[in-house]
Amino acid sequence: MKKYKITHLISADFEATAIVDENEIDEKINDLKAYKKPDSKFNFTMLKGTETITRTFYEEHGKNINDSTKK
Repeated sequence: MKKYKITHLISADFEATAIVDENEIDEKINDLKAYKKPDSKFNFTMLKGTETITRTFYEEHGKNINDSTKK
C-alpha cells in the first residue's frame, strides 16, 4: 500500500510574548533593545481561528523523486 506525505502551507496570526527585567529595555525612549523582533526568547501562541491554508500538495512518501542516479 502506498503512503503519501500531505503538506499544507498555512498563514496564521501568532502572539509572541516575553517577560523581561526592567534593565533589559528602556521604557523612557521606547527601546526594546534585544526584544525588538520575536525570536527564540519569546513564547509563541497561535490565535485560534486565524489560520488559512495558502497551498496544499502531496507526494508519494519514501520515494525520492529527485534521484539523479536513476536513468
